[in-house]
Parts: sequence; structure tokens; C-alpha cells
Amino acid sequence: MSAPLPTFFVSHGSPMLALDPGATGRFWEELGRSLPRPDAVLCVSAHWMTTVPAVSRAARPETIYDFYGFPESLYRLHYDPPGAPALADRAAELLQAAQLGPAIDPGRGLDHGAWCPLRSIYPNADVPVTQLAIQPRRDSRWHFKVGEALAPLRHENVLILASGGAVHNLRDLDRGNGGTPAWARAFDDWLASAVEAGDTETFLDWERAPEARRAHPTEDHLLPIFVAAGAGGRGSRGRRVYSGFSLGSLSLAAFRFD
Repeated sequence: MSAPLPTFFVSHGSPMLALDPGATGRFWEELGRSLPRPDAVLCVSAHWMTTVPAVSRAARPETIYDFYGFPESLYRLHYDPPGAPALADRAAELLQAAQLGPAIDPGRGLDHGAWCPLRSIYPNADVPVTQLAIQPRRDSRWHFKVGEALAPLRHENVLILASGGAVHNLRDLDRGNGGTPAWARAFDDWLASAVEAGDTETFLDWERAPEARRAHPTEDHLLPIFVAAGAGGRGSRGRRVYSGFSLGSLSLAAFRFD
């Protein structure tokens, strides 16, 4: 049996990264080149929110433009990979076995939390993709359990790609690029330390971290990382594989879990 695939959490940043991906896009490109080619991708996006774990069974997922007020050229971009209905069924089976009450959506497309990084990771759009929703009314422990339930997919040549933001406070962005504030860097570094220590309980108690609620006034963009970590396994040591900020405080950090 081949080694299980690692899982990843990427901070997808502003939708403008789709037009000008810069250094973050180059990291995503290298990520795609460095990994064994998966049979499919299960993308856990902060931009699909449901009350129960839902997976999309769309055979040809549409490109969803779930943002407003950006340049027209951004809305002309598209990403058209095949869907992964069989993966959706398998993920639902695993979630049901863990008594997590999953649902299947027959037609959900790919929001920018998925297609923005995937356009760089698999630019030929030739790897089947399906999405998994987060549950914003549930906490970090719930999402860690979701990841644990999905861990067998790593042995089935499925890449679990979680997409959100390591620091995500849209009210405190600095569009003048005045530098990264100390509060944003403090939480970003705490997150990296917690992941790399393999201290699952400290990691799950993220709200006790320095500047936690300033970094995440709402937790939706952080919740996907707990799915990635859960699939990596309790007590396993992850690592930060990319770091950076845009718009002052918007983290672009990425993490790997083996």
C-alpha cells in the first residue's frame, strides 16, 4: 500500500489572488508539482456553510463567484474540473459511519475558496474535485471529528485540501499596505506553534490564544484547518509550509499535516 497523502490547509486570501497570485500562487503551483497525483480532491471551503456536513455530488461543478465589487475581469475567470460523485458518496459513507449525519448536495459548484487555489495547484483542471461544507454553528472539536472520520481517504489517494484563512478579520484590513500589525502576527505565529507542537488540545482551544478573537471575529475561515488536522490524526505534528500577509493583516499561511 502506498503512503497516505498529506492533508493541507491553505489561506486563500483575497479573490484578487486569482488575477495576481504572486508568491502565494507560486507556492500553490509548487505544491501541485510536488505531490503525487491524487485521484480526486476533497476541498473543505470556508465559503460553503451548512448545518450538517454536506458534500457535493455535482458531475460538472460550476464556478461560483461568491464575492462582490471586484474588477469585471475576475468574473470572467473560470475553473472547470470534473466533479467527483463517487468521492462524495464515499465521504458521506465515512461521515455516516461516524454518526455525523451528512447530507449530499446534487449540484453545488466550486466557490472561490476552492477554485482560487486549485487554479494554481492543478491548472489543467484535470483532477476531479468535490467540496465539503463547514458548520459555523459547530466548534473546532466537531470539525476535528469530521477530519478524523475522513482520514481513510488519505489511503485512497484523495487529497484533502482545506481552504480558509489563518488570520481573517476583514474589518481591520490595511489597503494602504502599512505593514502587518503585531496582533495578526501574534495569532499567526501561535497557530504555527500549536500545529508544530502536535498539542491537539491546545490547538482545539484556539480561542485562548493571544489575539484570537481579533484574528477571527467569526471562526468560519479557521474551521477548515481543524478538518485537515483531524484527518492528519490526533497528536500528529503538522508544519507551516508557507507564510505571508496581504492587505496588512490577511494571513496567507499554509499548513501540512501528515
